[in-house]
Amino acid sequence: MSEMSEMGEMSSIPAWLTPVSWFFVAIAALSAAFIAYDIVVRGHRQRNTAMNVVWPATGLYLGPLAVWAWMRYGRLRSERWQTGHGPSPEKDLSTAALTGGTPGGFASLVGHIIGVPLIVLSGVTLAGLDLWAMIAAVAVIATAILFAYEFFFSTVPSRRLSGGRGVGVAALIAVATVLAFDIGMGGWMLFLHFGWVMPGVTDVEFLFLMQVGLILGFLTGYPMVRFLVARGVKAVA
Repeated sequence: MSEMSEMGEMSSIPAWLTPVSWFFVAIAALSAAFIAYDIVVRGHRQRNTAMNVVWPATGLYLGPLAVWAWMRYGRLRSERWQTGHGPSPEKDLSTAALTGGTPGGFASLVGHIIGVPLIVLSGVTLAGLDLWAMIAAVAVIATAILFAYEFFFSTVPSRRLSGGRGVGVAALIAVATVLAFDIGMGGWMLFLHFGWVMPGVTDVEFLFLMQVGLILGFLTGYPMVRFLVARGVKAVA
């Protein structure tokens, strides 16, 4: 059994955390379903095709906040909305950084979906602790996903970058963003682990606490995304 699983068994999880976890997980799932419905069924598809996946995934951790952001900024970028209302307004820097952080959140989310079970099932540890291996695996997977997003769907094609320059810019954005996200997400996981409040990875409480971690990662990643957008390194999502 992994040390993280053992920690979950020894943790003193407060009773109120279980209903709160179920409530937020359910609300987040409904939020993601609403955004997906608005894209697929109602036809508010994004010109950047990758964002058709990123936006619903954002609902899985930001919940109603993702719905608000989608209604205020996301659907306005769809061809269907613009056909009836005209071009969407230009984004200011704060808004561009807000929506520009969603691909990083998506990358981190997928990194957890893949990385956590991978480490738990393989039993791999770093410095005798599976949590370090988990954080490293999530970071590597998230970086690879974000690199692919920037290279194939966002910054590189929109700025018509080619060759080594395109690879370098996409890699810079991916590495810098994931490192900034990990300040919040990785720090939260370390806090839970060493605070002896880490549930087992199959528990609903774990899902909820990882959602909290993704929100914290989004917050700590925001200044970096804003910096990259302001310097013209990252294209606006």
